[in-house]
Amino acid sequence: MSDKATLRAEAATLLARFEAAGAQAVETDLLQPAETLLDLYGEDIRARAYVTHDPDRGEMMLRPDFTVPVVQMHMANGADPARYAYMGEVFRTQAAGSGRPSEYLQVGFEVFDRANPTRADAEVFALFSDVLSPYRLRAVTGDIGLLLAAIDTLTTTTPRKAALRRHIWRPRRFRALIDRYTGRAPVPLARAALIAAAEGQGASALVAAAGPEIGLRSTAEVEARIATLMEDAKAPPIPPAEAEVLGVILSLKAMLPDACEQLRDVCVDLPGLVPAVDRFAARMEALDAAGVDVAHLPFEASYGRTTMEYYDGFVFGFLAPGRPDLPPAATGGRYDALTRILGAGREIPAVGGVIRPGLLAQMAEGGAA
Repeated sequence: MSDKATLRAEAATLLARFEAAGAQAVETDLLQPAETLLDLYGEDIRARAYVTHDPDRGEMMLRPDFTVPVVQMHMANGADPARYAYMGEVFRTQAAGSGRPSEYLQVGFEVFDRANPTRADAEVFALFSDVLSPYRLRAVTGDIGLLLAAIDTLTTTTPRKAALRRHIWRPRRFRALIDRYTGRAPVPLARAALIAAAEGQGASALVAAAGPEIGLRSTAEVEARIATLMEDAKAPPIPPAEAEVLGVILSLKAMLPDACEQLRDVCVDLPGLVPAVDRFAARMEALDAAGVDVAHLPFEASYGRTTMEYYDGFVFGFLAPGRPDLPPAATGGRYDALTRILGAGREIPAVGGVIRPGLLAQMAEGGAA
């Protein structure tokens, strides 16, 4: 494996490529406020990050990625449009025995531009494709926005749609929810018993009979949760045909033009999907105009569902052929919603990606994971 000095030199070369593409080089603090990351990802982030405490600033985390602090920086005082590039270490805890580093270099490029989001998607992907071309990696694309749009077309309640959207990055939980909402799987026994008891004696009486208030949730919050479960139990199931079409979308794997045609066919059953498929087609045209060989560019509808939690549109990755043991050497995508969350009422379409120079060196040397 290359030493740190060699990797930093390679990272600097990549950074220079991004600067030559019009990006302003920026830096972010190694220590990031934990509160922001916890608000975004929930307590799950603790299992993937290094947490510490600062006497003045409270709970902090070693930088797990660059995107969040770069978005915060831009939303505070950035120009429109703007392009940023950066390089530096990020820190992620790894499973024991995985052999994967807990500290590694990232080099990234981010675009904030509301004029033409599909063209910005194409710009970022084409740039990464060009920069990474010497490594002969396998590119793959996806579209989280398409999946979110498919959920929104389902004939079901708003809370159920919200639950599906929230768990789209957790495939097992998502599958369990679909099975329950379609009636293919029963309501969990404990939940069914709770609902039956609440219907028999009322939620307030049931909570009062449970004893004194303990824990973090108030009595009112517990009663509200029971009411939500009772209301959900009355909701009609998602029509089987809609669930089947959703399954077809989730399993779709094809080259970009074929994927577009298949998605057009799906719109016959889910007409609400048309705007998302139109964006898909427009992005494909923008990629073609940017010099990308779209006829041979793979699309996997579920790509990014387990690793790209803040992306909500176009996503992509570059992987080493024949090395499923290695994570992607580069990943990226669109994260419009993140700018809205961190923008305090402001938002701007945004897309970007990161490269891991250490993995590029590992692939070039044929090293093990």
